[in-house]
Amino acid sequence: MTSETEQLFQRYGPAYKWLATATVMLGTLSMTLATTIVNVAIPDIMGVFGIDQSQAQWLSTGFLAAMTAFMLLSAWALSAFGMRAAYIGAMVIFILSAVAGGLSVNEDMVILSRVVQGAMAGIIQPLAMTIIFMVFPQRQRGLGMGIYGLGVILGPAVGPALGGVLVDWFSWRAVFFLPIPTCLIGIAFALLFLAGRESRGPRPVFDWIGFSFLVAFLVCLLWATSNGQRLGWNSMLIQGLLTVAAASLMAFIYWQLRSEEPLINVRIFAVPGFAAGSIIGFCFGAALFGTTYLIPLFVQEIQQFTATKAGLLLMPAGLVMALSFPLSGHLSDRLPPHVPIAIGLVLIAVSCFALGMADVNTAFWIMVFWITVGRVGMGLGLPSINAGSLRTLDFSQVSQGAGAVNFSRQLGGALGVNALSVILDRRTWFHTEVMAQTQTADNPMTRQVLARFQELAQRLGVGADRLEPEALRFLGEMVYRQGYARGFQDSFMVLGVVFLLALIPAWLMGRLIKQ
Repeated sequence: MTSETEQLFQRYGPAYKWLATATVMLGTLSMTLATTIVNVAIPDIMGVFGIDQSQAQWLSTGFLAAMTAFMLLSAWALSAFGMRAAYIGAMVIFILSAVAGGLSVNEDMVILSRVVQGAMAGIIQPLAMTIIFMVFPQRQRGLGMGIYGLGVILGPAVGPALGGVLVDWFSWRAVFFLPIPTCLIGIAFALLFLAGRESRGPRPVFDWIGFSFLVAFLVCLLWATSNGQRLGWNSMLIQGLLTVAAASLMAFIYWQLRSEEPLINVRIFAVPGFAAGSIIGFCFGAALFGTTYLIPLFVQEIQQFTATKAGLLLMPAGLVMALSFPLSGHLSDRLPPHVPIAIGLVLIAVSCFALGMADVNTAFWIMVFWITVGRVGMGLGLPSINAGSLRTLDFSQVSQGAGAVNFSRQLGGALGVNALSVILDRRTWFHTEVMAQTQTADNPMTRQVLARFQELAQRLGVGADRLEPEALRFLGEMVYRQGYARGFQDSFMVLGVVFLLALIPAWLMGRLIKQ
């Protein structure tokens, strides 16, 4: 504990730990709100800027990718600038990017603002955890981490619902401004309750080379996969970007192995049990953020839900997930970690398969039920993943392992959203092409639809010369909407299969954990 922190304890007494916790929790809540609140606004943003979902997914993917990379800067920022300056600096940049997002005039500007927001969220969240760990005595750190975990879960639970209300009552732009008041209060609190930098010596060295390799890997991989369908997977640009991504990943691993102070200790991934836990954590991240991206898009685009209704759809599941964490923590202490993990994986897979059969007629509460089943699975599995993975390591490696598990989960979120977007795009066009080939003059259903539309259009006063073109346009829209719905179904089914396959590393973890 630093001398300035000790002075703050002397000034405010035992209540100081709660004042510091309240300060950083304001930042954590702001960041977690921003993570998911924009998802319910994506259909409106697509309409305003005339973009499709393969471009709009960058609003989520860009945020998560930047958050994943900048998590690695958090410890350095704390050492280099101190609690107060690092926290306030990240919050100020976050506010500026939120304002830029709300005032965006094109899709590039709004996506860039989300990337900057994600970068600052990547710094704030680990910083908040570290500060809470520092101000609580050892016997109360579990309580402090519980409070932190509540803030992490609360934002995604209520964020989509709040975002939906703002979109319907005001505009999609309003969702960018929602976290600003809590950020401003957090900055005011930080000026009073967070310590500055104690050391007056040189600032610590950061591994900018390794960080650059990681950023190059993420940017090239995500851009190539999201644009491969549009530009062609065999195009020189896509092939070149994938090559650069692979080379950057290998360079990053090589550099981390050589570095005296690596961003991530990649050697711990050679521990089989830890590697298995990291794979499962990656899958859980893909499920949490992937479904939070897909579900609002599905119910708004296919079922024509309002943004408010789409947000409310996710709220019960988020709250149930938060409530399941204490039970999960209890189970992880009583049972081998792979048992609750396996139960969680099965529940998530069942949820995904059920959502893969949803269509335009699926009732609201049926959707709520199956989403909740999946969130219960996540709530059961996540604490056990952390506990089980770290149990496979030596005590000296635990702190490095905790950061690596969190990194794996965040990376799964970024790559998962991106992969699901690509799957949705490809399967939509596949189903659309297949159905379009059946819409011929010999198809009695096609003739019936066209005749019925022309009859209704004629009653509404549409001119005879426009009847046939309008009928064909309507038929084309019907075919695309049906293909789009089946694309969503396939995406959920693929996610379900992935979670059944994730039972394999869960089983391996159970065999490899040190008793």
